[in-house]
Amino acid sequence: MEQQILVGFHAVIARIRQAPDSLKTVYYDVSRRDRRMKDFIETTQALVGRKLHQADSERLRQLAGHDRHQGVVAFAEPASIARNIAELLDGIGDKKPLLLILDGVTDPHNLGACMRVADGAGADAIIVPKDRSAQLNTTVSKVASGAAETMPFVAVTNLARAMRELQEAGIWLIGTSEEADKTLYEVDLSGPVAIVMGAEGEGMRRLTKETCDELVSIPMFGGVESLNVSVASGVCLYEAARQRILKTK
Repeated sequence: MEQQILVGFHAVIARIRQAPDSLKTVYYDVSRRDRRMKDFIETTQALVGRKLHQADSERLRQLAGHDRHQGVVAFAEPASIARNIAELLDGIGDKKPLLLILDGVTDPHNLGACMRVADGAGADAIIVPKDRSAQLNTTVSKVASGAAETMPFVAVTNLARAMRELQEAGIWLIGTSEEADKTLYEVDLSGPVAIVMGAEGEGMRRLTKETCDELVSIPMFGGVESLNVSVASGVCLYEAARQRILKTK
């Protein structure tokens, strides 16, 4: 099984909390003696024991492939998270799903940012196509600041077919489009919902757009015409979260 490289405090701590047994080796910068590193070492030693090793800055740079490692690098087995739509829905159970579907987001920085905001908004998973999409890697994990270690990430062979599976399970697919007649704030997002985002510039592919149950736009009040896909995802997901909170009051 291919090893996964985790870089930085957020990614490594998130994996330690979620699945400490998946960690094979954890390296830390022996020259760092600040409180954050001391707390990290204490927590890590208690959970992974002999898997924790000292390293110098140059060794950590070689392991991470860059200098932005914060003094922490780990190797782990890939996290055991939902691998397909059936497993995902089974894991969600009886709760109302809130999903994010990304069609054509190829920049790993954007994917990492989307994972971070999806985790913050309480989304249950991110779904992407296997082709024409960024996949999980070290860059995604770093940008996601720990969300890549806890957010279910499902890459599907046929996105339109996967979307139809979600529809059959009672999940409403809300696509985003600048040409939509309704705005985000005019639709009910409090039920089982999947927000569908397209790539910046190109938007969703034709079949993806046609498979959506409804299309909405994000109102733009300034001079710019559109938002970065991770920002747009955050706007949509947090509006869904807001509506759900109001529904429970």
